[in-house]
Amino acid sequence: MVELRKRPGAPSDPPQPPQKKAGSVANPTSKPEPTPQSKATPSTNGTGKAQKLVAGDSIDLEGFGGVVETQAGRKTTLRELIDDSKNGVVLFTYPKASTPGCTTQACLFRDEFGPLTATGYSIFGLSADSPKSNTTFKTKQNLPYILLCDPATTLIAAIGMKKGPRGTTRGVFVVGKDGKVEAAEAGGPAATVEVVRKLVQHAGALSAENMGKAVVEGSGTTTEEAQADVAAQVADTAEKLDGDRVA
Repeated sequence: MVELRKRPGAPSDPPQPPQKKAGSVANPTSKPEPTPQSKATPSTNGTGKAQKLVAGDSIDLEGFGGVVETQAGRKTTLRELIDDSKNGVVLFTYPKASTPGCTTQACLFRDEFGPLTATGYSIFGLSADSPKSNTTFKTKQNLPYILLCDPATTLIAAIGMKKGPRGTTRGVFVVGKDGKVEAAEAGGPAATVEVVRKLVQHAGALSAENMGKAVVEGSGTTTEEAQADVAAQVADTAEKLDGDRVA
């Protein structure tokens, strides 16, 4: 008896992959876009890394540089020092009190204190030294100006004179009553004094010129006579500065 075999059925279709939802197709070669990051804004108030200031910049004096202390222990701010000045503030910075270079610098400002303050600048020394160290320095060298103590280097950093984590660059920073930076330079003892000397001579020339104009308008003096008076006053200021420098 012959046994009949069943023919194998047609192979079933392979399972279809699941359908992807519309809009979810991803390019396997594409990379995820990085999340945009906001740029940090440089700090100019002495609480962080300060932006480098140059002559001609204007600063917001409110909170600028934080709080410092005089050698006598009085708390103060740059804003307060400027408000108390006639025409602005000179800060000369020095690395360490009573060291040779810093003594030379401090004594140069001492010897020319009169001429350098003739146009209304208030002069201050600024360092990271303690009040005790600066008191000894001021007393021993007979300094006629206040020494500011900034152990946290907040003001030193704000004016761009911080060096390393705790150091101070020797330099000079001059700012007017309106918050406009008139000088911000690093330099040696004599160079820092020279920066202020030039500013004083320039301010004296402008003051004398304005005075000459007032004389011409108010008293009938000729322009030539007023110009001669201006020149004499400028020469007198320069001679006084040079004489004190030689002495």
